[in-house]
Amino acid sequence: MYAWIFRHLPGNLFWRLLQTLVLLAAVVAVLFLWVFPWVADRFDVLDPSLG
Repeated sequence: MYAWIFRHLPGNLFWRLLQTLVLLAAVVAVLFLWVFPWVADRFDVLDPSLG
């Protein structure tokens, strides 16, 4: 999957690496800003009474 993404990015090696880093940063940001808080609210993973 990663090789497919890397092959389809435009530009030379430098621009492909830069675009890959930007995409990775965007995915990490989305996970930390929206996905992980939503999961923590839904599954209550920090509730000590569930242990």
